[in-house]
Amino acid sequence: MSCRTKPFCHTPNSCKVLLIGEGVGITYGQRMLLAAVCSAAVATIYVAQPVLAQIGRDLRVPESDLGWIVAAGQIGYLVGLAALVPLGDMLDRRKLIGGQLLLVAVGMLVAAVTSTAWLLLIGLATTGLFAVVVQTTVAFAADLSAPTERGRTLGIVTSGVIIGILGARVLAGFLTDLWGWRSVYVTLTLLLVVLSIVVLKQLPADPRSNRRTYGDVLTALGHLFREPLFISRGLIAFFLFASFGTLWSGLALPLAAGPWQLSTAQIGMFGIAGLAGALGAARAGRWADAGRADPVTGVALALLALSWLASGQATWSLWMVIVGVIVLDFAVQAVHVSSQSLLTAAYPGRTSSVIGGYMIFYSLGSALGATATTTMYSTSGWTGSAVLGAGFALGGLLTWALSRRTVTRTRHDTAGHRSVRTGAMQKEG
Repeated sequence: MSCRTKPFCHTPNSCKVLLIGEGVGITYGQRMLLAAVCSAAVATIYVAQPVLAQIGRDLRVPESDLGWIVAAGQIGYLVGLAALVPLGDMLDRRKLIGGQLLLVAVGMLVAAVTSTAWLLLIGLATTGLFAVVVQTTVAFAADLSAPTERGRTLGIVTSGVIIGILGARVLAGFLTDLWGWRSVYVTLTLLLVVLSIVVLKQLPADPRSNRRTYGDVLTALGHLFREPLFISRGLIAFFLFASFGTLWSGLALPLAAGPWQLSTAQIGMFGIAGLAGALGAARAGRWADAGRADPVTGVALALLALSWLASGQATWSLWMVIVGVIVLDFAVQAVHVSSQSLLTAAYPGRTSSVIGGYMIFYSLGSALGATATTTMYSTSGWTGSAVLGAGFALGGLLTWALSRRTVTRTRHDTAGHRSVRTGAMQKEG
């Protein structure tokens, strides 16, 4: 057999072929770099939430229209999930990640220097559009990893996403108190530019040799919505992040009200409690590598529902809220890592499309949680919001229970296909 994969040849008579979706390994430093990329990119979408009042006063935006400042980034992100993430199955992802980080930085810079609300919205929509570099990064990390350590890699890289979402609140509150809201956007602009340069210098080249057309990738993405495993994990993500959004988009309301009347910076500090839960859940990646992704999902969803018993006490106990936040973010991270581990293993060769499609469910769930919690709070107080968040969690738990056979069958099929490919290669070698 002639060898067409020279970088992986080690002897004249043998040839190791890099199977798509079965990477050769990734270093700890590269994992941390990819996690940092995810953290910085996703922070750009959420960093406006704790400083909306300051932006509104500076740019003379009516209070009733402040929601559009957050919505602009989310809308851009949703468009990017469908239109840009599939590019990861076509192009060299190292260059794609570096280029998209620079484009996110451009959007941040526009937001930092603008003097008008409409230009701010354009900058934030641009930021959201290219912030989907997060999903390209997650898919790249999965493909670079050896199968036995894919879950561990996803656990570390996905921790960066949660750190970015929660850390954005802490960073924004701190910098705004010191130098104003524009300093938040300037800081992120500089960080994104630096990360872009480091990515191009430190990450390995994309290991894939085949490329597909944009039409083929979009067609394959459409076909995923007929796959039982993809749909079930997508629905779990929808309920998961609806519950997540219910907490983090609504928690500031009871904390800013009596008896606490906390400031923006003080409310942002609750993100630290969430970080503790998210970092602890990095262990979920190792559980996924050990073949326990499905049971971990069920246990974590049950914990998610129970966390609301503590978070729902925000009107009388801050300590209970802290406990609820830690448990909720641990559960969200564990389910998120487990789902992505199952999906990237089941659909090798199109991980960017799979992750992008999966995150569409995430985006829709987050939007539902964010809008529903404020409506529920206005009519039923924080108790109503807590019931809503727990209801979303139970919806995810029910979806998991009904889909367990699908996950088991898909795992067996994936293992069988891998064995067939490996056996065929050994015969050819």
